[in-house]
Amino acid sequence: MQIQTQYSYEKTWRTTREDDLLRIIEEEIGDADPKGTLTYVKEAIKNAKVITVGSCRFREEKKEIAEEKK
Repeated sequence: MQIQTQYSYEKTWRTTREDDLLRIIEEEIGDADPKGTLTYVKEAIKNAKVITVGSCRFREEKKEIAEEKK
């Protein structure tokens, strides 16, 4: 599963690696559990939802966009 991120001040979505996702979540929520939050985000975005954590939004990469990149 590829996850895309977008900060509230950005206009474009970016595909983000898992270690960067953990860093972003840690920056946004501080001392809370970043791995647990990432697990929640992964489950929630499977249903085509956009999840917001702090000022960053997360979504699953759309398949038609992924295929255009190949």
